[in-house]
Amino acid sequence: MASHRRPKQPGQRFTGVLTVTAAAAVAMSTQSASADPLPDPNKKGVQAQIDRLYESATQATEKYNGAKEKAEGLQKQVKVFQEEAARKQGELNGLRERLGTVAAGQYRSGGLDPSLQLLLSQDPDSYLERAAALDRVGDRQSALLTEFLSRQRSLQQQRREATAKLRDLDSTRQELGRRKTEIQGKLREAQRLLNTLTARERARIAAEEDRANRAGARVELGDETGASPRAAAAFSAAQSRVGLPYVWGATGPNSFDCSGLTSWAFRQAGISLPRTSQAQAGAGTRINSLGDLRPGDLIIMRTDLSHVGFYAGNGQILHSPKPGAQVRYESIARSGMPFMWGVRIG
Repeated sequence: MASHRRPKQPGQRFTGVLTVTAAAAVAMSTQSASADPLPDPNKKGVQAQIDRLYESATQATEKYNGAKEKAEGLQKQVKVFQEEAARKQGELNGLRERLGTVAAGQYRSGGLDPSLQLLLSQDPDSYLERAAALDRVGDRQSALLTEFLSRQRSLQQQRREATAKLRDLDSTRQELGRRKTEIQGKLREAQRLLNTLTARERARIAAEEDRANRAGARVELGDETGASPRAAAAFSAAQSRVGLPYVWGATGPNSFDCSGLTSWAFRQAGISLPRTSQAQAGAGTRINSLGDLRPGDLIIMRTDLSHVGFYAGNGQILHSPKPGAQVRYESIARSGMPFMWGVRIG
C-alpha cells in the first residue's frame, strides 16, 4: 500500500489566495471566540450557500478559461493574417513599380497604353476583368497586369479576414471581462456571507477545511497499475503539487484551478491538453465505469463537465477542488460532485 505525503512548499506560494482559513484568522484576531453567543440555528444554511457560490465560481472559471484560450488562439491568427497582408502588400508594391516602369517607357516612346493609364489612375478591376481588354496590350504587359490584379484581390481578402478575426477577438475579450466580473462577484458574495458568521463559526469552518487539506495530503492509494507511462508521468507531476492553493484561472506551477492542474501536469509529460474541463472530457478514450479507471486517468465531474481531476487509485481523486482549498486527494464518493466519466490519455 503506497502512502503519499504532502510536499513541503515555500510559504510565499500562498500569497494572495482567498482562503477560508485566512478569513477566520482575521475574525478571531478582532473578536474573542469565548465572547461569541451560541450558534444561531438560522445560520446553518450559510455554509451551504458559501459552498454553492464556490461551486458556481469554479464553473464560471471554466467558462473564463475557455474564453481566454479562444482569445489567445485568435490573437495568434490575427498576427498571422497581419503578417501575411504586409507580405502581400510588399509584393503588390513591387508589381506596381514594374508596371510604372513599363508605363514610363511607353510614355517616352510616344504614348501610354490605355490599360496602363487606367491602372495608374484608378481601380483597374472593372477594366481588367474584361478579358477582351487584354488584347490592347502585349503579352508581357497582359501577364503583369493579370498578376497585379490577382495579388490585389488576394490582399483584399487577407485584410477582410484579419478584420473579421479582430472583431471576433474584441468580442471574446469582452466575454473575458464579463466572466472575470462574474467570478469576482461570486467570491465577494461568499466572503460577505462568511462575515455574517460569528468568529466561532468561522473558526469551525476554517478548521474543517484545514482538516480536509491535511487529510488530502496523505492517503492510502493502493498499488494499482497506471493507465500508461505518460499518464503516470502526468499523475506524478500532479502529486508534486499537493498542498498548493486553488486560484481561479491559474495554470501553475505554484497555484491552479482544476483544469489548470491537469493541463499543467500533462505538459510535464509532453502532452498538450485543451485548457478547459469540458474540452478535456473529449480529449482521449472515454472510460464509463469507475471500476475501470487507472491512476493517471482524468475524472470528469458534474453534469456540465465543469470539474476535472486525476484518478489516484483506491477510490480517490487528486484535484484542485475550489477557492480556499489546496491541491489534495479526496474520496470520489465524498467529493459532493457526480462522476460523469473518465478519460484515458496516452
